[in-house]
Amino acid sequence: MAHSHRRTQDRRHFLKLSAQLAALGLTTLGTGLGRATTLFAAESRSNQALTDYKALVCIYLFGGNDGNNLIVPLDATRRAQYAAIRGGLALPDSKLLAPISDSNGNPYAMHYGLTEMNPLYQSGRLAFVLNMGLLEAPLTRAGYLAGQAAPTNLFSHSDQTVQAQTGMPTVNGSGWGGRLLDCFGAADSLAAVSVSQPALFLQGFNAGGNVIAPGQNLQLGGMSFWPQSEAQSRRLAVNDLLAIDGGNPIRKAANKAMADGLQLADTLAATNNGLGDMNLSGFPGTSIGNQLKEVARLIKVRSDLGPGRQVFFCSVDGFDLHSSQDWTHWYLLSQLSQALGVFHDVIGTAGLGSRVTAFTQSEFGRTLQPSGTGSDHAWGSHQLVLGGAVKGGVYGTLPTLALGGPDDANNRGVWIPTISTAQFGATLGTWFGATSGNLAYTFPNLGLFSAGDLGFMQVS
Repeated sequence: MAHSHRRTQDRRHFLKLSAQLAALGLTTLGTGLGRATTLFAAESRSNQALTDYKALVCIYLFGGNDGNNLIVPLDATRRAQYAAIRGGLALPDSKLLAPISDSNGNPYAMHYGLTEMNPLYQSGRLAFVLNMGLLEAPLTRAGYLAGQAAPTNLFSHSDQTVQAQTGMPTVNGSGWGGRLLDCFGAADSLAAVSVSQPALFLQGFNAGGNVIAPGQNLQLGGMSFWPQSEAQSRRLAVNDLLAIDGGNPIRKAANKAMADGLQLADTLAATNNGLGDMNLSGFPGTSIGNQLKEVARLIKVRSDLGPGRQVFFCSVDGFDLHSSQDWTHWYLLSQLSQALGVFHDVIGTAGLGSRVTAFTQSEFGRTLQPSGTGSDHAWGSHQLVLGGAVKGGVYGTLPTLALGGPDDANNRGVWIPTISTAQFGATLGTWFGATSGNLAYTFPNLGLFSAGDLGFMQVS
């Protein structure tokens, strides 16, 4: 399980290929999703006439974030269990932020890399969702050991990344962010945007993701010269070429992708100076800082155009920490926290705080039991949700901190999720404005779980 640059490159190549195949319609849909399309056809039409603007911002933590150290219980019993099993990876009091508590008064503390998140929790703008992960249906340790249905190829980066982004335990050609956009007829060039890399998460049946590198205007080269009429003629010639596909479906798909990109570039150029009083200068110059800076810009551009829906994909890489976890985990979380803190302030100052929700996702968590100076691939993990419409708090149940205990898939602290990706996504989807039929389309297995809304969002 040693981390390597080669594995990272292979994972990225696999995800890019998946997104490309999805865009060309060459992947096979899961049967459950196929059954839900009739619900989509009937239910989504009622949502075409939007009266407001909302955006979801997914921040994907590539490699498998260690939720066990994201938030730590402080009550004497669980604190002792945590310390005994985590050993050298256990965070001492000096590496924990000021205590917080859930709705029942149970004390917790955040990892010291999340400095900017602690006051946001205190102000009710941040929620922790505990032990979330992909499930086909509710599952216990006994059921798992007896061979009941579980996601395929658990502990595989590539497989679990694809499944996390599809929101389903079987590989298919669409992502749950894209399917949510389908429900609102949101297919404009700014509806689904990755500022990181091609993301299956954004691919719906109608919605398709665009990639906008931070700070880029996407303008086609060779089009800026005098006189302007000649430049326009050259652009019209390019448009004419893109209309020729000769009946070849691959060429047709490629031409459409380029035409969409040109339209997106035109949209960005036309609104490039439309930020008003939104000040983007405070973002840190890190990768995630630049990504969220671009997201803030695109949110401002699109929200100024009127009612609509946007879904974004950002990412932070490097969480596959089989060694050197202590310092590296702090370094990654501090970058995430700093960027999210500025993002929250900028969006709030623009008057869009209750209209934008950011959340984390990762392919899996890490083992509670360490492996040298790191930890190994596991399953359920804890996630952050941040925004003006978030009902701050701790949601879900912390796993029983015992090796081979009732929540352990084996004997190393591999948590069987008690909250499914479908429930997590459906709670965000409900705030987004999705109907019950929309949610059944987006998450075909949602009905197998007792709660479709976990309560961490204020629904208006």
